[in-house]
Amino acid sequence: MKNGRTAMTVRSGNIEFLRVNAVVWRWRDMYHWLLSLSWPRFSLFLLTCYLGVNVLFAALYVSVPGGVAELAEHSYANAFFFSVETLATVGYGHMYPVSVAAHLIATTEIVVGMFGMAVTTGLIFVRFSRPTANLLFSRNLVLSNFDGQPALMMRVANQRHQAVVEAEFRIMMIRTTQTEEGELMARFHELKLQVEGIIIFPAAMTIRHLIDESSPLHGMTAAEFERDSVRFMASVACVDVVVPAAVHSQASYTWREVKFGERFVEIYTEAPGDGRWVVDYGRLHETEPAPVGK
Repeated sequence: MKNGRTAMTVRSGNIEFLRVNAVVWRWRDMYHWLLSLSWPRFSLFLLTCYLGVNVLFAALYVSVPGGVAELAEHSYANAFFFSVETLATVGYGHMYPVSVAAHLIATTEIVVGMFGMAVTTGLIFVRFSRPTANLLFSRNLVLSNFDGQPALMMRVANQRHQAVVEAEFRIMMIRTTQTEEGELMARFHELKLQVEGIIIFPAAMTIRHLIDESSPLHGMTAAEFERDSVRFMASVACVDVVVPAAVHSQASYTWREVKFGERFVEIYTEAPGDGRWVVDYGRLHETEPAPVGK
């Protein structure tokens, strides 16, 4: 089932897409939509549904005069709390249905409460049990020399207290160029990375794309980045060994988030005496001036 077509916004990090003439809603998407809500919005949605159901059934009880024992006529507040007790199947006994119509309304509300409780319990369980990645991407990309060669660099860190495994890194560039027919077209280029995967990912590392003659970034200047509205999409897919399950995280950058002539500061130091490596997460985003090769 679909309910109309209109414009809607879809965000991917800092990049925003406005989709027009797209299907707005399918009932089968309700489950995915509920799981994608943040916890505050999810809680607000459940509270709204709960209050809405009780408001509706309270109005039905009030519409049946004498249907509920000891329910004062036109006492909507008492009808509301009677609805709350019925929906929860508490049944204090002070008020109870006495007419056939009131019994039917109470029966319907109990059935709605049973199904609602089952659905809510399932959704909360899935939200708690669903594995998620806890990765932190650098706020910016940097472009400077590495080992005497220009490189585009990104830093990513694992914020879990346990290492993840089988991490795979990808960066894709989106560049708007003109075809030979004079049409503007967004072209997608997957950038070859110096390290595309790592067996164990315990802390933080810098991901590099070396810019050589085969690179789509070869010879590009900062002005050309702006002219072509260059954007980057980065992703990390790995396996959480605690659950265990595959998890994924992504980030996006526009040409404004690319710092030319900068490099990330060193965040690794060796602790004296015990040989452990100290990783300063507080400096994860910090950069410093560095030369850019030709």
